[in-house]
Amino acid sequence: MELLKELKTRVYRFGNKTADGNSKMKNLLGGKGANLAEMSAIGIPVPPGFTITTEVCTEYNELGKESVIELIREEVEQSVANIESQMGTAFGDKENPLLISVRSGARVSMPGMMDTVLNLGMNDEVVLGLAKRTNNEQFAWDSYRRFIQMYGGVVLGMKPESKDDIDPFEEIMEHLKHKRDIQLDTEFTIQDLQDLVYDFKDAVKKRTGHDFPTDPWDQLWGAIMAVFNSWNGDRAVYYRNMNGYPADWGTAVNVQAMVYGNMGDNSGTGVCFTRDAGTGENVFNGEYLINAQGEDVVAGVRTPQQITKLGSKRWAELAKIEEEDRRENYPSLEELKPPIFKELNEYQDILEKHYRDMQDMEFTIQDGKLWILQTRNGKRTGAAMVKIAMDLLKEGMINEKEALLLVEPNKLDELLHPIFDPNALKRSNIIAQGLPASPGAATGKIVFFADEAKKYKHSILVRIETSPEDLEGMNIAKGILTARGGMTSHAAVVARGIGKCCISGAGALNINYKTRTLKVGDQEFHDGDWISLNGTTGNIIEGKVATMEPELSGEFAELMKLADKYGEIKVRTNADTPKDAKVARNFGAQGIGLTRTEHMFFEMDRIKAMREMILANTVKGRKHALEELLPMQREDFEGIFEAMQGHSVTIRLLDPPLHEFVPHQLATQKELAEDMHISLQAVKNKVAELEEFNPMLGHRGCRLGNTYPEITEMQTRAIIEAALNLKERGIICKPEIMIPLVGTVKEFEAQEEIVRRTANAIFEERNDKIEYLVGTMIEVPRAALIADLIAEKADFFSFGTNDLTQMTFGYSRDDAGKFLPIYIEKGILKVDPFEVIDQEGVGQLIKLGTQRGRATKPNLKVGICGEHGGEPSSVEFCYNTGMDYVSCSPFRVPIARLVSAQAAIKTTM
Repeated sequence: MELLKELKTRVYRFGNKTADGNSKMKNLLGGKGANLAEMSAIGIPVPPGFTITTEVCTEYNELGKESVIELIREEVEQSVANIESQMGTAFGDKENPLLISVRSGARVSMPGMMDTVLNLGMNDEVVLGLAKRTNNEQFAWDSYRRFIQMYGGVVLGMKPESKDDIDPFEEIMEHLKHKRDIQLDTEFTIQDLQDLVYDFKDAVKKRTGHDFPTDPWDQLWGAIMAVFNSWNGDRAVYYRNMNGYPADWGTAVNVQAMVYGNMGDNSGTGVCFTRDAGTGENVFNGEYLINAQGEDVVAGVRTPQQITKLGSKRWAELAKIEEEDRRENYPSLEELKPPIFKELNEYQDILEKHYRDMQDMEFTIQDGKLWILQTRNGKRTGAAMVKIAMDLLKEGMINEKEALLLVEPNKLDELLHPIFDPNALKRSNIIAQGLPASPGAATGKIVFFADEAKKYKHSILVRIETSPEDLEGMNIAKGILTARGGMTSHAAVVARGIGKCCISGAGALNINYKTRTLKVGDQEFHDGDWISLNGTTGNIIEGKVATMEPELSGEFAELMKLADKYGEIKVRTNADTPKDAKVARNFGAQGIGLTRTEHMFFEMDRIKAMREMILANTVKGRKHALEELLPMQREDFEGIFEAMQGHSVTIRLLDPPLHEFVPHQLATQKELAEDMHISLQAVKNKVAELEEFNPMLGHRGCRLGNTYPEITEMQTRAIIEAALNLKERGIICKPEIMIPLVGTVKEFEAQEEIVRRTANAIFEERNDKIEYLVGTMIEVPRAALIADLIAEKADFFSFGTNDLTQMTFGYSRDDAGKFLPIYIEKGILKVDPFEVIDQEGVGQLIKLGTQRGRATKPNLKVGICGEHGGEPSSVEFCYNTGMDYVSCSPFRVPIARLVSAQAAIKTTM
């Protein structure tokens, strides 16, 4: 233990314009700790404190509580003494007490997911000393009851026992409010607060069997360990998994001197943003409360007021409040306390310019003095993210490469979701108005509890206010609606972070959890009723509202143009129909990396001919059925080639096993028998004949084409004839015919011979020709190993990472869902390998196949067409592997285009 203690610094101090750390140390100090250190160093007024590193969290998980306390005891005690020195107070002192806050601080922002304890150091003697020193009994006892409530919940486990219960401390407070006939916490008298403290401690003793801890150092160690524990709490684990953050990152712990916003009318607290987190508009905005602590603003219990006069006027318009009423009852901080606002406005400008990004700040005003408690790069919607990046570029604050790196690729997905049809909105019935906390369009069925969000395919979570425990339900729901809370409430901040439409602070809503009803005036809505949310306007709408597809325009289009300037790896799309191809082209796809021809056979007018082909017992019979399919396939290919306007189109020949095309229901088998004028038994016999023990490793892919070469002939003819038809119309086509599931060179050669023989025959028939390629999909591990031999014949490789992952791991794609979530939860796997390329295993086969293929044929075209083609880390891996292109679904094309640019930029940094 002594050796461990000597190896490294585990506690870093900050305050009084000095700091041990800086903003580049986020991995060690967490985002909050690193930024507190940075702010202190550049002269921003930050309450002094210290940060216990993320590495200590890892040590805590390995060694346990007592060992970790011994490791950091001396550094923590010295750091507390440093706070005492700067504040002129003493921790645990009855006459001149130092009270502190204990907060979490992961390397990335995880709002509300981990725990915080404020006012730590309070006991029955300290509260009297604090009251005397501040000459404010109300403030002292209010701080004490807050501390017991927060410490009791976070450290001692005083939580609601079921979803129908309320917080045990809130229950005590509600009972007293009812008894005293008051509404707000600020209406409690000193005697009320003293009674609450007594009742709170009594509740703790009854629930836990122990007295509430009175020793400040016991309180501190308990709070520190509780923050470490919260890293592995259900909320944090779900949030990490949702965002792909590794479990071994850990959280730092930030301990700071308390400053108070609840000392009276000359004190307050608030949250502000240097730009609008919902729209990206370049306006300073935020919310504050007078005589309150920070949790009051985000909890939504009291409706906060706006920081700026402009914001206050906008809010009043939405709330339909007259200007005179607004000025008198809801003044902005700018109007109420001009000097404080001026100072805050200066700090927000300094911090945005320093960090060169939109900042999310927390502040407290203690008896007329402004303190900045935190700054971080603000959570924002996808639309705001794009606008902020492009605006910062135009303002000269960042350069083009920095603008591209400022955008999180996956958040672009938000801009590609459907929006409300303007014509449908004109006919809609607006039932209430709230604050547009997070833009978007959401329509779904009402649910009142987060754990019930999954019971409908489309649900809207309706709550009085949300809490961190609601995260999973918020993520599942299509939209979030709350009766309380402002633009910086928990619901608003989390919704913007996860890209959900959200309306908060809709005060006209009367929500009853017990009866599961939502009342707005005379209207009543129940669990399962449809409502719609317009997160851009704050309108709450009755019933379903029709949606329409979004467009790539404005700053989004500008960003994509910039991405293409720096992107090196091309982005194609997976598209099986002309419609999908057009959507992808509109999103900037530079060709098609995968057209699955089998999807064309499942339409009603085609499946019949396909089944006739399968049931035929002779080559002649199969060819007759395939002749019916030929013009249908040719028409599809013409539409796809036309949509791509001269870009390469890779078409995979028939891949799935034939059993997928035959009917397995008795009624459908009878219909097929009647249509084909054969016996029902003949149909049953064929279905049974096609059944395989492991069809994914069975008679499919090139094995089908080599067994039934007439299938390959028909598909080749459809492709080549379609290209020639378009050539006659002056449209350039670049077909690439892809042979699936090759595992031996002979398999490829046999299929290639059929393709080229058929193409040459068509060229002679038409007295015309086109250029085309014949390549293969590398999805069998053996193909990657003999890629050098296959490349002697193939014009291109396309890695089919879905099957390559399946065969490399030995996991069935269709069945892995039963155990993969458990594997990820237990840490056996970090991520789902069907979503993110496994670079250690599957990735090595991809690298090997690429290297060996190009060793034989240096100009070999190489790409990827599995589902991984639109996943950011996988696209970056493909770039680093030297691929020519990635291919993904149409709606992920913009994401892949951005990552292509980011990957290229990162190699030059």
